[in-house]
Amino acid sequence: MNPDQIRQLIEQGLPGARVEVQGADGVHFDATVVSEAFAGKLPLARHRMVYATLGGRMGGEIHALALKTLAPGEAGA
Repeated sequence: MNPDQIRQLIEQGLPGARVEVQGADGVHFDATVVSEAFAGKLPLARHRMVYATLGGRMGGEIHALALKTLAPGEAGA
């Protein structure tokens, strides 16, 4: 997996989300996801929503994914 593939999967699963993914070694990644779908949700629920977009790749092709999940109003904070 590469950062662009992960970004595409998250964007497909969370339409309208702004996604940035970094990761140079192919298994450890950092992602920032800004989505309206996160409004009013706790961080754990937000992370589960992102993990759901990646399916069985978590723990396999993607060994680790550090997430920063924000609703649009939080993005500037």
